[in-house]
Amino acid sequence: MDEAKSIKTPLTRKTIDSLSAGDFVLLSGIVYTARDTAHKVLNELIAKGDKPPIPLKGQVIYYMGPCPPKPGYVCNSAGPTTSSRMDAFTPALLKHGLSGTIGKGERSQYVIDAMVKYGAVYFSATGGTAALLSKSIVSMEVVALADLGPEAIYKLELDRMPVFVGIDARGKSLYGNRR
Repeated sequence: MDEAKSIKTPLTRKTIDSLSAGDFVLLSGIVYTARDTAHKVLNELIAKGDKPPIPLKGQVIYYMGPCPPKPGYVCNSAGPTTSSRMDAFTPALLKHGLSGTIGKGERSQYVIDAMVKYGAVYFSATGGTAALLSKSIVSMEVVALADLGPEAIYKLELDRMPVFVGIDARGKSLYGNRR
């Protein structure tokens, strides 16, 4: 394995273009969590012409619902959710500036095409490593849709979260090229 690339959010086009499928990345900076219901709400807001409650330009969304922390911990568990559940909602977010997503598993060709069109990257987090991934979370706070409970949107500050580039901005994929 090549040496890890340390990158920080918000992502720039230069950073996105420097990443290739299979790269091992240590991701730092601010990312937002969003799962199915939050994605639906974000898409509804965009469709109505309303401003989303979180910034999208250059940002990364982690498909994760954090578990309440044990005493002395920022986050108890931070495992990725299956990304394909968000596929119907992802292209609209990419069109409005979202630069990356973090999850597990394959993405549809529809999403891959949108990633290429809008210049975005998909980071793969390894399922079953929730406790390890949570150690990279420096801070965590609910910033939108608090009424959704664990599906609320959280703002996370990461310090060197280990992920792989699952799909790069050219459409090359760890899951087998469909392009």
